[in-house]
Order: sequence, then structure tokens, then C-alpha cells
Amino acid sequence: MSDAVLALNAGSSSIKFALYARAGDDLVLARRGEVEDVGGDGRFRARDADGTALADEDWGGAGEEAPARLLDWIEDHLGAERLAAVGHRIVHGGDDFCAPVRLDERTVARLEALTPLAPLHQPRSLSAAKALARERPDLVQVGCFDTAFHATIPPASRRFAIPRRFEAEGVRRFGFHGLSYTHVAERLPALMPGRRRVVAAHLGSGASLGALLDGRSVDTTMGFSALDGLVMATRCGALDPGVILFLLKEKGLGAEEIERLLYKESGLKGVSGLSSDIRDLQASNDKAAKEAVELFVLRAAKEIAAMAASLQGLDGLVFTGGIGEHQPAVRAMIGACLRWLGVELDEAANAAATGGEATIAAPGSRVAAVVLPADEEGVIARQTLRVVAG
Repeated sequence: MSDAVLALNAGSSSIKFALYARAGDDLVLARRGEVEDVGGDGRFRARDADGTALADEDWGGAGEEAPARLLDWIEDHLGAERLAAVGHRIVHGGDDFCAPVRLDERTVARLEALTPLAPLHQPRSLSAAKALARERPDLVQVGCFDTAFHATIPPASRRFAIPRRFEAEGVRRFGFHGLSYTHVAERLPALMPGRRRVVAAHLGSGASLGALLDGRSVDTTMGFSALDGLVMATRCGALDPGVILFLLKEKGLGAEEIERLLYKESGLKGVSGLSSDIRDLQASNDKAAKEAVELFVLRAAKEIAAMAASLQGLDGLVFTGGIGEHQPAVRAMIGACLRWLGVELDEAANAAATGGEATIAAPGSRVAAVVLPADEEGVIARQTLRVVAG
């Protein structure tokens, strides 16, 4: 009998999972899939490691029972393997959790106390762990933190220019998407040997940039919350604080209305008035749709230049995340904005890169450029295994 590790990535309305079999000190992907529209129509899909479909089921109304139901399916399909542990992506670790930890009642309570710092994300991050603890109290569970990778950011880059007393209460830049950036950092020696100053662009429904110096985070675009930085699918990105004051004082909007506006009604959706999906906007002839794409690209290019300033130069650029991996036209537009910085993409290589690792820099480009599929679940599983192994 061999051990298996389950990685869970609980999002706002979905749960991604990946099951890994332990082979010595390594982990081998066995199955992966997702529960989509949790609490709504609900759809469960699972695939073998080679992509063969194993399940496609209606899980409508599963709601809070979805994690336990998923665990039942996993255990029914383990075969000779034994589930040794479950690892969870947890968005916020605050100042105290800078490495993966075992989750117990005390740890979960401390993490729940961070909810005011991530009100929309932290409860969802912890809900799956709490659900599994109720169903399988003896199952080892490990928390892996998006904020942990950014613990190396220097004080000048993590501080806001507001009275210091608020920093003591946790009002500072934390950074997110850290599990994705961990995967980038792990792959850099093979993808870009000798390239010390690298900007990683995690572009998807949620989007951010990370400035990596020798594989360590020195700056990032997401700050105190997952609202900051780049234009996203429905989130505004960086915004003049005066806009919030205007909405409060002149428009009479309350805190919940503003929260919904900035998280759910802004970004590509708000600017285009059409869709939050950049594929829909690229296919549209509508002027507002084109403007939304142009804004997404311009903000990404400007912030990449800002990350290069934090790095004091730029040796490499990594595209990852759903848009970064699968949208060559967006990569091409961003690359065109950064030619002055030494980025030159190969048109044919970029167009062909729609899945899997790929080098897309033109021959002679001063800045290396690659596409790297995100693998947050793989990072979660490896971190979980290290915690279990002690």
C-alpha cells in the first residue's frame, strides 16, 4: 500500500483538486478535477493523469457538503493507496504563518481571525478544511499559504504611507498568488538558467505580478487585499483612494455596496459592460470591449515596468495563469508595450504556445520569455508531504 496526498484549491465558487501518489520522495499525479458552481447548479468532473474522463456528474445543491462528497469519491477511487493527508490553499497567513502548517482547531481559529484582512477569500479558504474535519477528524490536514511566498519582500515595498499604527494592526502589503509564484520559482533554474531578475505574470480572473530576484519575492502588485494591482475579470485593481471617498460621500454608497462594486462589478466586466471573460471581449467588435482589453494590457505592461524597477533590471518574463497560458494575442500586446525594456517575442512561437511549457522569446531578445502552466495543486501537495514527513 502506498500513500496518497490530496490537494484542494477552494475558490469563490469552485473547488479544484489533484490527487498524487507517493513514489519514494516524489509525488506522481494520479487524478485531478473540479467541482464547479458550488452551491449552485454544481458540476463534478474528474480526469485521470492522462486526461481520460473519470466522472462528469450533476452535483447541484451540494453546497457545504461538496468537500465531504469529494472526499468520498476520492476514497472510493484510491484502489491500493491510502490517503495520508489533505493540503489546502489558504489565501491569507498574516504575519505568523510563513510556512505550511498542520491544521487543527487552534490553527483554524487563528486563521479565521484574519478574515477582516481578506473578508471574501479567507472563509472560502477555510470552509473545506472545516468540512473535512467534521467528517474525518483523524485525517491529517495542512494549510499552504498564498501570502507566505511574499514574506521576503523588504519593508519599503510592503509599507503604505499611512500612520504606522495601522501597520501594527496588519494594514500593509502582503501579496497573494504565492503558491503560483512558488511553482515559477521552482522551475526557473531549468527554464531560465542564470536569469536572476524575473517578473512572473499570473494572469487570470484574478491577476497579479511578482518580482523575483534569485527566485525570492521582492515586490508584487497585489497588496493588502486581492483587489490591488492589475485589472482583473471583475475586480478593479489599483484605484485612487479618492474614488472610494467619492462613492461614500457623494454617491451615498455603503460599505457592502462598494465591496460588491469593486470585487464583482468592475474590471473587464465593468469597463466593457459585456463580459468578464477576455475571450468574449477579444471576439467582440464593440468599442467598450476593445477598450477593456487595451486597459488590461496597458496596466499589465506598466506594472511589469514597475516590477523591473524594484528588480533594478529585467532578465526574464514568465506568463502563467489562465490568460497568461492560453491567450497568445494578449501576450503579444503586452510584449509589444515592453520592447523598450528589451522584451521581444517570437511571433510564431508565441502563437503556438497555448498549453505546456514554451519559450516564446525571439532569438536575440535581451529578456527571456516563457509560458509556464500554473500548478498550485502540485505545490500544495509537495508542501503537504514535507509537513507530514516532518
